[in-house]
Amino acid sequence: MDNLDYGIIGNCKSAALISKYGSLEWLCLPEFDSPSVFAKILDENKGGSFEFIVDESYTINQHYYDKTNILITRFSAGNDIFEVHDFMPRYGKMDSSFYAPPDIIRYIKHISGSPKFRPKYDPKLEYAQGTTETLLKEEFVISITEDVKYDSLYLYSSFKKEDVVHGEELTIVKDEFFVLSYNEKILQQTVERAYLHLERTKVYWLNWIDRTPAYQKYNEEITRSALTLKLLSYEKTGAVLAAATTSLPETIGEVRNWDYRFCWIRDASMVIKIVSQLGHEEVAKKFLQFVLDLIPDKDEKLQIMYGINKEKQLEEFTLDHLSGYKNSNPVRIGNAAYEQRQNDIYGILMDVIHQQIVKFDTTLENCEELWALTKGIVIVVKEHWKERDKGIWEFRTEERHFTFSKMLCWVAIDRALKIAKILNKKRYFERWQKIETEIKEDIFKNAWSEEKQAFTQAYNVDDLDASVLLMESYGIIDAKDERYIKTVHAIEKELCHQGLLYRYKNQDDFGLPSSSFTICTFWFINSLNKIGEHEKASKMFDQLLSYSNHLGLFSEDIDFESKRLLGNFPQAYSHLALIETAINLSNVNTEQSRLKSSIR
Repeated sequence: MDNLDYGIIGNCKSAALISKYGSLEWLCLPEFDSPSVFAKILDENKGGSFEFIVDESYTINQHYYDKTNILITRFSAGNDIFEVHDFMPRYGKMDSSFYAPPDIIRYIKHISGSPKFRPKYDPKLEYAQGTTETLLKEEFVISITEDVKYDSLYLYSSFKKEDVVHGEELTIVKDEFFVLSYNEKILQQTVERAYLHLERTKVYWLNWIDRTPAYQKYNEEITRSALTLKLLSYEKTGAVLAAATTSLPETIGEVRNWDYRFCWIRDASMVIKIVSQLGHEEVAKKFLQFVLDLIPDKDEKLQIMYGINKEKQLEEFTLDHLSGYKNSNPVRIGNAAYEQRQNDIYGILMDVIHQQIVKFDTTLENCEELWALTKGIVIVVKEHWKERDKGIWEFRTEERHFTFSKMLCWVAIDRALKIAKILNKKRYFERWQKIETEIKEDIFKNAWSEEKQAFTQAYNVDDLDASVLLMESYGIIDAKDERYIKTVHAIEKELCHQGLLYRYKNQDDFGLPSSSFTICTFWFINSLNKIGEHEKASKMFDQLLSYSNHLGLFSEDIDFESKRLLGNFPQAYSHLALIETAINLSNVNTEQSRLKSSIR
């Protein structure tokens, strides 16, 4: 079964996907949201790839070097064995900045014997919109396109350039290398230099993950997810991407295909909260500065999403010459959702600001900026919380009074009040408490359905929605409250199918969803755990983990029947929820173990 069997490598500037057979099939340079230079994942014939072709006698296995984002693909045929160590260089420099060029290094490690392969080097620049010409030069191979606009890609190798370009059979008797670069290199590229980059990058990732706490249970899954979330952070501005890809469909053959190479305030804030809990406060500080830079005016409303370089207009268009993943078109670039109104983003952002002020040291200047942002958010929420919006699931036509949006408006005021108390800003207490109480009373009056015995997707409807499971997590209701327990059970009855959850079952702009949104199942497992159904939650979590790909990575969606991964990949949403659920379940298991020990 095709299961999005890719590994991701990156350096917080861009990222690449490499198949379980060692084929480089998605890469955008010089940055995450640049046009692709390899896009076989979106069109097997036109997209372009960089492959290592071996005969049928070889077995191929793939894994990450432990606790790093260095991907190792091992090719074995009896005694003939070699490995490809794929990575994008990233390591610290003397001035405390990072060396992170728009490069991929494919370091070929000779293990034993005389293994052979044929390279297929077939770059297709600018989303394969025109002709890419590959030319041999004295020091490198250069690929050029000029049809849409000029672009180029450089290849350096210890192999003969002619043999690589022409796909000749190559025999490996010692370590070799390929360096792909968006830029012409100044220094001579050698095996020794490639190996030095490999070791320095290895040390960088080992040092980064060493700051992450170790957990008694699910530590490996937490580690891999944390490393993946780090890869989806953009060093230059502090933006956090929703995913590394565009247009991988939620369902094969349908049109729910979107470009996720942008920074959603909601998604990024959720990621930042989790990564901060793991001890990586620098990611949170960079993201909050990203937000502060975007809203210089005190009454300016936040967009739901921005470009990773702070672009505010993200016009959407399609690449009709590409067939799409498994012929699921269209392939979209840009995302029209940037124009939507989603009132939940303020609460999720305020939750992160509150966490930052409570948990981490902050300068007086930065604290003043965050306090100004807090007051600005309160003004916006006060003026707009009673209005309809598009909701967390970004309905493209209908606006409603979505429960999740109202709940997060409450969170915005609640966290603002907490911050005011920390800063001893007493004159805001009474005003803000009135708003907080009004929103909460409104939710409990209009979002509860007597017929369903549950909080519903929106006011005065009976449709259920997995997002309301977060009511307890955000503190608007207690896990022991009978209404919350009934809501969890109602959602299980109506939205749970084959061990996975629908986001909702009412038809949206594109009909009834036919795949499970992965984060919703994690939310449900968390909810079961919170209401005391620990054993059921653990069993369901272990089953969900088994649906990851061979490297423990998740996309946005899972097919209910086949359990294949669908949607953009890897998905920040899925991995942040995995971490949160794993930590909660790990803590429960630890507490139960302590209890058993005390009883003995």
